Amino acid sequence: MNTSTEAIVDKLSLNEKQLQLKSASGTMSTMKHLWLTAWADIVESMRARWFMVYAGIFGSIVVLLFVFGLTESRIMGFTGLSRLLITYIQLTMAILPIFVLITTVRSVAGDREAGVFEYMLSLPVSLSAWYWGKTFGRFAVIFMPVFMAMLIAIIVGVIRGAEVPWTLFTYYTGLLIVLSWCFLGIGMLISSIARTADVATGAAFVIWLVLILFLDLILLGIMVQEGLSMEAAVAASLVNPLQVFRTAAMMLFDSKLILLGPTAYVILDNFSVNGYLTFALLYPLLIGTVAASTGYWLFKRSDLP
Repeated sequence: MNTSTEAIVDKLSLNEKQLQLKSASGTMSTMKHLWLTAWADIVESMRARWFMVYAGIFGSIVVLLFVFGLTESRIMGFTGLSRLLITYIQLTMAILPIFVLITTVRSVAGDREAGVFEYMLSLPVSLSAWYWGKTFGRFAVIFMPVFMAMLIAIIVGVIRGAEVPWTLFTYYTGLLIVLSWCFLGIGMLISSIARTADVATGAAFVIWLVLILFLDLILLGIMVQEGLSMEAAVAASLVNPLQVFRTAAMMLFDSKLILLGPTAYVILDNFSVNGYLTFALLYPLLIGTVAASTGYWLFKRSDLP
């Protein structure tokens, strides 16, 4: 009886170990497929014309900033690379979102329209590995040209003997990461919902236009005139990730947010400077993660072909 019981226990233990090995093997296989999908998207994107234009724009911005002697100018006490980085991040926030949206929304919708899903479903690649592989691959393609242009500016500045503002550089790198991820997640969500690439592109442009309209408190001014309190107006503006980025970039060289006028008191009373700078990193990161995850959930439940 004891021998029989021990045999059963050994068999159960062996089955459990086999399941664990199979699970580990499945996880490794999924990670491998995710990496291969990401690499395929990176290679495909780097061959596309939009990537050459995209990388060329940010490289040209840095070159022009040096050519026009921006590192020699002075504004509010900022000179050298600090002045260059401040201008670069402001230009990036105007260009990066629309580029990310327009190029990303075609990822899923374009493959659906081209009938790629039928080929994909014939391969031993899970939907999660394919979706997140494309997401992370596109993130690398979007982020690296912007970051490399800023890094080249730092290297050239060091060669010229300029002092490197490492705190500014580190925080702006974080801003670029969350800015890219935020709009990448929104783009993947739109791409998962839209049935065609043209519809996805149109939706992306409308979303970008709405965010731009709320930038600089254009529509919020109308809200205040209609009797909306200043606190509610500022809260509405901070829902817009573009306004969050812009305010955070301003706060690094204008800690009292003089350029924002009376709205600065509402922000500073509810956030300390460090608190708001942290919020500006976490909030867009949350938006991008929720949007991308929602896009995956819809993608998994949709009729793929």
